[in-house]
Amino acid sequence: MIHLGHVCELVRYPVKSMAGVSTQSAVLGWHGFEGDRRFAFRRLGNDSGFPWLSASRLPELLLYQPVGLDENHDKPSPTHVRTPDGSLLELRSTELRAEISERFGGELELMNLKHGIFDDASVSVIGLVTIAHIGREIGLDLDRRRFRANILVDTLSLEPFLEDGWVGGTLVFGDGESRPAVNVTLRDLRCVMINLDPDNATEEPRIMKAVVGLNRNKAGVYATVVRTGTIRVGDQVSLVSNDAAFD
Repeated sequence: MIHLGHVCELVRYPVKSMAGVSTQSAVLGWHGFEGDRRFAFRRLGNDSGFPWLSASRLPELLLYQPVGLDENHDKPSPTHVRTPDGSLLELRSTELRAEISERFGGELELMNLKHGIFDDASVSVIGLVTIAHIGREIGLDLDRRRFRANILVDTLSLEPFLEDGWVGGTLVFGDGESRPAVNVTLRDLRCVMINLDPDNATEEPRIMKAVVGLNRNKAGVYATVVRTGTIRVGDQVSLVSNDAAFD
């Protein structure tokens, strides 16, 4: 077992491509964090394999903030969304759907999917040192919200892209006998969303170009759940081989 560091932040994204919600603890279920990406706007008339509206198509979607989550509930779900102009609209309201549809320029419908809507896997993890290294490459102090990870790790090592070496292993959180764990399955192939400022949705293309040059456009990792439980900020993070994960 290798002690990697500790959890410094946990984030769920209740509505796909909207702003995230930071939390001190999160229930890790078989389909990722409970309440993570359980809602998404579907583009009506789109028959592709990925009909969901994302910030890559509508950057302003990042500026919508889900609110009203009950953090004490096993399956936290937002009741309202704060819009970029400061209005507070019910998540399931016609008004919110109409506003986002107008911005997008096409009809949408809000979907609630029990197991979430994920691009590659249900859990994403990145180290702070990786984000800092990318920022130094272009002379910027990068906001870690750009990378939209569920679990941010403050690693003992100062080596960037250390996460690449976790693929094929298991990350365990905390120190109890039944501590939650995820199997790291692949590196996170980045898209233009990391170029988007989470406060104003303006684009900085140098960020993705830096990730391409530094690490073939990979930053962070995806993982699947192998043991459920509650993860808390401050939990130690350890890496074990899959064979030894539950010895």
